Amino acid sequence: MKQTLLISLLCLCSMLASAQTKKKPGGFNKGKANQADKFLDKQWWIGFKAGTNLTQAVPGTRYSITVPTNYSAGRTEKIYDAFNEAGSQASLEVTFFYKGFSFSTQPTYRLSRFTYSNQLYWENSSGQLILNYEHEQKTSYADVPLMVKYDITGNKLRPYIQAGIFYSFLINATKSVIGSGTDGTSGTIHEFSSEPIIVGAKDLFHKGYWGLMGGIGLDYNIGNIRVVLDASYWKGMSNVTNTDNRYSNTRLAGIGEAMDDLKLKNIVISAGCLFPLRFLSNDFKSLGK
Repeated sequence: MKQTLLISLLCLCSMLASAQTKKKPGGFNKGKANQADKFLDKQWWIGFKAGTNLTQAVPGTRYSITVPTNYSAGRTEKIYDAFNEAGSQASLEVTFFYKGFSFSTQPTYRLSRFTYSNQLYWENSSGQLILNYEHEQKTSYADVPLMVKYDITGNKLRPYIQAGIFYSFLINATKSVIGSGTDGTSGTIHEFSSEPIIVGAKDLFHKGYWGLMGGIGLDYNIGNIRVVLDASYWKGMSNVTNTDNRYSNTRLAGIGEAMDDLKLKNIVISAGCLFPLRFLSNDFKSLGK
């Protein structure tokens, strides 16, 4: 589905570019060079992007319902997977360009996923009971980033670097837990699994968090349309866990689960197209050389 969406966006950009090229024949920067250069120094862009993201949850202080008495608590700590589950996002981009620098905001709807696992142990004279839990967390946020971009070159193909700050507003969250285990306490070894536990987890997260981001990208001019591909790294700087509600979900507490303090890291990859808002004349293309 994500691949289909990206292909559709690129096809739409190509069709729009072809249509504008037919309406406005002629090359870039044709005619009055000085006037064109001044015009191209300043431009507003608006467009849309979509893509995929990968998430890593980084634990701070760790918490659990159960406290072992005859072995190290480290054996029950959660093991967090890094950037292994793909999410998706869609953005509206508004950018002001001035002499190689761009100032941009890109309101984004982002669905992200991260996973982790843990084990619990009980022992008696007959054997050991081991419980394994696989956790998947889905979160959806409304991101509001403010970014500065710098074009490395000013040609038709424009690589750029970008950096900025963002704030993410929580929209929703769900959590699923799959349990399995091995029971050897009865003298024989028995393996078992349980039905997944799926709960709403919005109350377990703060209403929002902030962070820093940086990345690279590439613009390519097709007619009066700019096709964009970028990749960025988003580092959350504040705890996403609602510490007041850490133990509030009784179904999760029943399996010994309590959320650790967490900060989120994201790798975000997007593609899309932008449209210029300022034109010099009907026979002038606004993108540059």
